[in-house]
Parts: sequence; structure tokens; C-alpha cells
Amino acid sequence: NDFEKREGEKITFMPIIVEAVAKALKEFPQVNASTDGSNIILRKRINVGMAVALDSGNLIVPVVKDADQKNLLGITKELNQLITNARKNKLSPDDIQGGTFSITNFGSFRNVMGTPIINQPQVAILAVGTIEKKPAVLETAHGDVIAIRQKMFLSLTYDHRVVDGALGGAFLRRLADILESFDINREI
Repeated sequence: NDFEKREGEKITFMPIIVEAVAKALKEFPQVNASTDGSNIILRKRINVGMAVALDSGNLIVPVVKDADQKNLLGITKELNQLITNARKNKLSPDDIQGGTFSITNFGSFRNVMGTPIINQPQVAILAVGTIEKKPAVLETAHGDVIAIRQKMFLSLTYDHRVVDGALGGAFLRRLADILESFDINREI
């Protein structure tokens, strides 16, 4: 609510996730790649596609182009506009082209996790599960305690010809670290 009052734009968790993905992709350019027959193409631009569920039961994947060049407010505004246009069937062909990495949100259907299918020729896709309150063990100076924390599962499907388990795991861990250190009160 504070963000919406301050910036005039409604925010969900998805722009935060898109921003974190863009940061992680900058650090792991091999995940921001595509295949062309037997060639691996490392993409210079970070264009994050976001699957949007339509009333027809279908999905469409509009793309936030150059997501790494935008701040959180810019990503929020663009994503909100793309989602609105998708649901009104008003996306342009350019809005759905050029993606280098995709995200799908199983959590919007209250699923904890899922296994997405890669949007080829991209080499990876992230699935975001629902965010739920769960008990968590925290280490403190006075010993371990159990506290209630927000938890979310992330799953990464990747093309093993390009991304192996070590790279995929390192990328996913870095993404989680970025998300866990997010501060909504920072400069936008």
C-alpha cells in the first residue's frame, strides 16, 4: 500500500521477482542463452518473459525488455501494462517477442510448486510457487528458535545441453539470496 501511495502504481511480488531474475542473469549469463540447432547463443540483452493466464484458459508470455536496465518502478509499470494488455487481447507482436528467459507463476493458482516447460529456444524457465507462512528454525545468539516466516518454492527447468546442475543450482541459490535480501524501503 505504501508503494502504491508513493509511486501511483500497484505492486505485486512479480516485479520484485523479475528484478531479482534480471540481477541474477547478469551474474550468470550462460542461463540467459538460447540454442539454434547445435549452437549456443549467449544473449546480451536480458528480456524477461512472464506467463500470463488468460480467461480462455490459455497462457501468453509478454516480455519485459532490458529488465536489467530498469528500476523496480519501471519494471512494475511495464509489467502491469503488459498484463493488462494481455488480458484485454491488446498485446502487439513486439510485446511477446525477444524473450531470453521466462517466469511462470504457479503460485497464482495456490500451487506450492510446479515443473514448467522451457519456452524454446530459451534454455531455462523459472516457476514461482505460492507464498505461505511456515514455521522456520532461526539461529540466534541465544540458541535456535522457531518462528513464522513467509516461504516460497522456486523451481528451475533448464536445457541440460547448456545449463548443468551446478550452474542451475548456483543461479537458483543466487536468485534466492537476492530475493531474501529485498528491502521495499530502499530507493526505487
